[in-house]
Amino acid sequence: MAQSTPIRLALVDDHRMLLGALTEWIRQAADDIEMVAAVASWPDLLSHPAFPVDVVLLDLDLKDNIPVSLKIQTLKSMNVRVVLMSTYSEPNVVREALNAGALGYLVKSEDAGMIVEAIRAARAGESFISAELDLALNAADIGGSPRLSAQERRVMALYGAGEPVKTVAYQLGISEETAKSYLKASARSTASRASMWVRRSRCASRPSPMASSWMLPAGAAASRPALLPSGR
Repeated sequence: MAQSTPIRLALVDDHRMLLGALTEWIRQAADDIEMVAAVASWPDLLSHPAFPVDVVLLDLDLKDNIPVSLKIQTLKSMNVRVVLMSTYSEPNVVREALNAGALGYLVKSEDAGMIVEAIRAARAGESFISAELDLALNAADIGGSPRLSAQERRVMALYGAGEPVKTVAYQLGISEETAKSYLKASARSTASRASMWVRRSRCASRPSPMASSWMLPAGAAASRPALLPSGR
């Protein structure tokens, strides 16, 4: 896909091996994308001489305790488009990222072609998530409140045992921002299930008209007036 002006891309990921591999993949996969910065931290991005750029491919889990929403808002204020990438694909995490203003969300296992597609979409101001993530989001919507993932259950177990969020995040190798997202998702899921239980309990305790007619004394049904005139 040729463009007169290449897309100036910055990549931020604190895993240096992945940083090098992604840089090489993207360079080989697209000649319309110019990798002008590949850095391992948020401060390195802001201080890079090539910044601001057109699009930033930003790791969600930099473990720097800076809220991802603040990073996205900072980049948006400079007219920089944001595509987030993470090892996690839970619907609640994806939604929070998109609601914060990211134009794309990628799981790190995506192939280079998918990453390039997301970068191009962001440059055009369009949202992008992979078909796999889109399916997961729709499945969660159809099924109501999604079940807790294994990682969410681990976060809840540690937090419920009295560990502070910072310790939970450190023990599981995730950022505090991600740990907080899991806790919020778990709280919403629990509240949703409780609300559903209350609604079902109310429905179960409300006698149905059919059940009432079954419980009428013998002969009572015959004495009730007909709902329709005879012969109709």
